[in-house]
Amino acid sequence: MRVLVTGGAGYVGSVSVERLVQAGHHVVVLDSLVTGHAAAVAEGARLVTDSLREREAVERLLRDERIDAVLHCAARSLVGQSVAEPALYYAENVAGGVGLLDAMLAAGVRRIVFSSTAAVYGAPDRVPIPEAAPLDPINPYGETKRAFEGALRWYGAAYGLRSVALRYFNVAGASALNGEQHEPETHLIPNVLAAALGRRSLTVFGTDYPTPDGTCIRDYIHVEDLADAHLAALELTGRVDAAGGLTACNLGSGSGFSVLEVIRAAEAVVGRAIPCAVGPRRPGDPPALVASNERARDLLGWTPRRGTLPEMIGSAWRWLEAHPEGYAG
Repeated sequence: MRVLVTGGAGYVGSVSVERLVQAGHHVVVLDSLVTGHAAAVAEGARLVTDSLREREAVERLLRDERIDAVLHCAARSLVGQSVAEPALYYAENVAGGVGLLDAMLAAGVRRIVFSSTAAVYGAPDRVPIPEAAPLDPINPYGETKRAFEGALRWYGAAYGLRSVALRYFNVAGASALNGEQHEPETHLIPNVLAAALGRRSLTVFGTDYPTPDGTCIRDYIHVEDLADAHLAALELTGRVDAAGGLTACNLGSGSGFSVLEVIRAAEAVVGRAIPCAVGPRRPGDPPALVASNERARDLLGWTPRRGTLPEMIGSAWRWLEAHPEGYAG
């Protein structure tokens, strides 16, 4: 299979590129490198530095490389930034995504896997969250992901596009080659490890939630498990009805972990106490957000194989130890 991976120099995309190359596929990475890292692109994959918003250039790339399918990981993904700058998120996540679809149609490519988000559900009443739950995002980031999923659905009905959207919450961990390096960093596990290194302070927001230890429960997926799901979904697009359509699958643990569980597990990994302060609840934080993975098991044959906190945190810590300056080192 000849695959174009958009955002393939980013955290999620780079590990997925690794997995595709390992499986013997021809991989081309399209990344603007605004947030990605050229050093993260696996040997054996070709990196093209360009923007999705250059539609004609994307179409030429698809034709020249004779691409069979697209893995779409490119996106702006900071919730706070999306609230402050919704125009940026609509321009890149929606307009850029639709431009990609138009380029695909022009080049005769009809298969796409969308690395989506469980943020499309907002703050659901039921957990674990099934795919049939209402899509009711509570921020522009989630809304733009929902909007692009809608485009996939209608492009499937009208043009025969075959697509799979994978919805997940927090990605964690690292492969042997690639780890998580964002600026700013908003994810809990890298911030906990940064606190362990004395690089930043750590605050637990709320300890009075209706959960076993009073802190929020969130779902986590190992980045290598996500890469496995991306590969399985790409293979699924070659088997589904040629008439087209969107298949949505959640990638979840079914149970999740609390903030304090993450901190305690990180302390066991690094071998010392990690200082943290306790603050008030943040407005809008639900007590628990966990996704069901039943459909992914049934359709993709996927289950999380590296889903324990020691595995996720341990791999992230090993990557940090090996790359103390990140990709700049």
